[in-house]
Amino acid sequence: MSDTTNQSSDNGQNGQPAQKGPIIPKSPSEALRPERVPEPPKRSRNARSQVILFLNFVMTMAVVVCIAGLIGFYYAITAYQSPGPLQTNTNFIIRNGAGLSEIASNLERNLIISDARVFRYLTATHLNAGESLKAGEYEIKAHASMNEIMELLKSGKSILYSVSFPEGLTVRQMFDRMLEDPVLEGDLPAALPSEGSLRPDTYKFSRGTKRSEIIDQMAAAQQKLVDQIWERRDPSLFLKSKQEFVTLASIVEKETGVPDERAHVASVFLNRLGKGMRLQSDPTIIYGLFGGGGKPSDRPIYQSDLKKETPYNTYVIKGLPPTPIANPGKDALEAVANPWKTQDLYFVADGTGGHVFAATLEDHNANVKRWRKLEADKGADPEIVVDGQPEDQPVDNTSAVPPKKKKIN
Repeated sequence: MSDTTNQSSDNGQNGQPAQKGPIIPKSPSEALRPERVPEPPKRSRNARSQVILFLNFVMTMAVVVCIAGLIGFYYAITAYQSPGPLQTNTNFIIRNGAGLSEIASNLERNLIISDARVFRYLTATHLNAGESLKAGEYEIKAHASMNEIMELLKSGKSILYSVSFPEGLTVRQMFDRMLEDPVLEGDLPAALPSEGSLRPDTYKFSRGTKRSEIIDQMAAAQQKLVDQIWERRDPSLFLKSKQEFVTLASIVEKETGVPDERAHVASVFLNRLGKGMRLQSDPTIIYGLFGGGGKPSDRPIYQSDLKKETPYNTYVIKGLPPTPIANPGKDALEAVANPWKTQDLYFVADGTGGHVFAATLEDHNANVKRWRKLEADKGADPEIVVDGQPEDQPVDNTSAVPPKKKKIN
């Protein structure tokens, strides 16, 4: 007995559970029967607190939101950089004053982008303070990404159109061209700018440009051009003002379309002015009769028109007309500012689109006769005025109207 007791005591001291009572053998079925699991310990009162439960919920939701945000951000970045749904190149118009939300919605509506919200929010992060997508018409390439579209619309590199104004048009004729242009917008000013104040040229513009903007650009360009050429004029030029300068340039512009002739024609008119002769320029008759609207194409100038008194008829008035008769271009202005040095007082058409010049009335009359014969062979009406100074008109400072003569244009 003492041995058994000591053994049990030793087992307890060695960390093994001490056996209580005698060992009772079990049958195999009893040995395989699962023992009863002890119940888990009860949660503490702190663990059951509503505050703790709420904080656990908040933390769980924060984790869920962060994960969802990361997934959404990844989707947005991927969608913003990925090729878009557009199948073919297309033009897209942004109206003046359109906001980012409107632009994004229109892009999605036209199947250019896949998600307007992604475009709106991510594009906003690329725009600096005060920066916006610019109005205009843009060509968007097939499958362009939202990022590429944003860069294009931010750059303002829209499709450019053009409107051209040849040299020698009047202000009214320029306005008519602007009205006919289907891309330009807005009304024209009620009051016409001064004749000769608009520069003939080709002007580039984007869709949505106002007609008034083109007019302002033309006026500024002409003023700058006139100032520059006037500063470089021949010191011996006796014209008194820029107004006279532009007026004579407009007459030279209308008299010849041959670039190499302009400085020669300018010398003739300046020589005639210097001698007190009337300019006798046919385009001034036309402007006096028909104004800025221009002469109808089927209406020639007749002998009777030479005597019609208008402020612009240089067959009647002496010196220059009161205003320019058209808008001269750079070449005509240069020709008047730096004309050829000649003794010529006359010129007449030569039948090839240009003119033949003469310093004496005798030579001029011979040139006119050749021209009349060319026109007579074509069956022209002899009552139509010749293209150039009249024949049988001597250098006479007192004659107001040249003698009656038969002219052929």
